[in-house]
Amino acid sequence: MISIVIPVLDEAAGIAASLAALQPLRAAGAEVIVVDGGSRDATRSIAGPLADLVIEAPRGRASQMNAGAAAGRGDVIVFLHADTFLPPNALEAIGASLDGRHAWGRFDVTIRGGWLLTAVGAMMNARSRITGIATGDQAIFVRREAFQRAGRFPSIPLMEDVALSKALKAFSAPACLRDRVVTSGRRWEKHGTLRTIALMWWLRFAYAMGADPGVLARRYDAGRA
Repeated sequence: MISIVIPVLDEAAGIAASLAALQPLRAAGAEVIVVDGGSRDATRSIAGPLADLVIEAPRGRASQMNAGAAAGRGDVIVFLHADTFLPPNALEAIGASLDGRHAWGRFDVTIRGGWLLTAVGAMMNARSRITGIATGDQAIFVRREAFQRAGRFPSIPLMEDVALSKALKAFSAPACLRDRVVTSGRRWEKHGTLRTIALMWWLRFAYAMGADPGVLARRYDAGRA
């Protein structure tokens, strides 16, 4: 079984469409777990009929995704952003990729929003193949055993996907699937595409140089203000 874990916070506007797209995968045997971080809108009530399980966890993607993974029954876990859509063949692609060489992986990503965001997605995919590091936008998937042995997502407010990727590389290189997830460009467009690109590159560089994730999270919030 594959468990699809979706951390959410105030996603009432789009969560119905996101979960509706997962219904064929549920029918094929996957379970969908929505983990709410304290929404003040109707996210939980909308998600209820469209998910196998809706639970609450302390706010923060790392804690929410860890809680969803613990609640799931699958021996493979997919971590999916609420505004990201899996390809129709996701279950087959994941199953075929987790062979004897790979304990985890991710999809290529296409970012909606014009040529600049298309280019950003292409650079993310290329960088991931070179470094073996995946981002949350690429729908990371992992065997439960490897996820637990890697220590799950660390309790940090930012770069939890990078940290988990580094830990998982001790078990295998990622399976870098060319099948594409499609994610919204709203994060970039809301605060200015070029500004957000520059901010994210700076944050990743600073994290690679050893900066404290808590300090970077505050810088991230300030940069979007």
